[in-house]
Amino acid sequence: MTTIRTFPARLVLPLAVLALALVAGCGNDNLGGSDNSDVTVAKASGKPSGELKVSNWPLYIDKETIPAYEKESGVKVDYLEEINSYDEYFGKLQPQLAQGESGGRSLLVATDWLAKKMYDLGYIQKLDKEALAPAFSHLSPNVKAPSSDPNWDFSIPWQGGMTGLIVNKAEAPDIDSISDLFDPKYKGKVEVLAEMRETLSLVMKSQGVDPETADTDQWLDAVDKLKEELDSGQIRRIAGSDYAGDLASGNAVAVMGWAADAIQLTADNPDLEWVMPKEGCLAWWDDWVVPVGAPNPTAAYDWINYTYEPKNQARISAWTSATTPVAGVKQILRKTSPEQADNPLIFPTAAYTKNCSSVVSPPGDEEQQKKVEDAWVAATNG
Repeated sequence: MTTIRTFPARLVLPLAVLALALVAGCGNDNLGGSDNSDVTVAKASGKPSGELKVSNWPLYIDKETIPAYEKESGVKVDYLEEINSYDEYFGKLQPQLAQGESGGRSLLVATDWLAKKMYDLGYIQKLDKEALAPAFSHLSPNVKAPSSDPNWDFSIPWQGGMTGLIVNKAEAPDIDSISDLFDPKYKGKVEVLAEMRETLSLVMKSQGVDPETADTDQWLDAVDKLKEELDSGQIRRIAGSDYAGDLASGNAVAVMGWAADAIQLTADNPDLEWVMPKEGCLAWWDDWVVPVGAPNPTAAYDWINYTYEPKNQARISAWTSATTPVAGVKQILRKTSPEQADNPLIFPTAAYTKNCSSVVSPPGDEEQQKKVEDAWVAATNG
């Protein structure tokens, strides 16, 4: 029997791999490839040993993988479940990273936009492709590198997912689009995500705007729409993964949410259902990156290689209910967890995600992006 985590914190992230690959290859200009040719490569050296400090979202790995890896490798893993939101996480680490320090961390999880931002700031290093050869040999050929890192120079996928709607169909049977969240009949019963890029992108999609090509004014229009719905009381609150409790209690009947959450929520309450918005979802990858000042990149690469072995990745994916970037996992799950191998939320088709978009940052230079970020803060903290 498959063991599914109680509630995921990220799934916060897409064969699903094929579907997300098609989306991940797209993006806007501000996520274009970098010319940072002077960025150092975090080189592996010798046999993996010592301590590996890893930074990730809570509940984003099964309970067996870490002790199994420690036993096989002799490396001691200090696994920090310290991410609540990417904006908050970046703010926490930035002072250290700006000084060339990682706080002892040798491996971080960052989604595509954040990995690119940290790379451009010189906060993460290029990967040692030779040391990661085993992992890259297992990377599904259907997974295309994002425009933010077209050659996988500084990132490699960890897990992926979709952002759309989770709806109590007994209470809100007609909700099937982002626009429906703003129907007055559901006033005070809907919630949106604390992740700025995801919430504003979905709002833009409800306005008929492609977030991947949207200009600054269109991002600001989405902020204005969000503020209007917050001020009116239409939106109950801005939530993280704790929206699960509000759905369970009935305080919310529909939320912007992550597909992997919906799998567990539906198992606990059959009235709850994942809904692919008519406007399309958001598709994303969370990636491994090696920060500046990483004390043990050798063990970091060994860990990635270990988790990319299909049998190990299948165990992880079965527990997270996330999309895997590793080839061969679906075939293993078909034998060990057939209900997951057949789950369209874990392995959706390309047709299913044809209207989905990548999660991107606001366009333009730092000043233009800050304008959107400041407007978001004002709207959500007013």
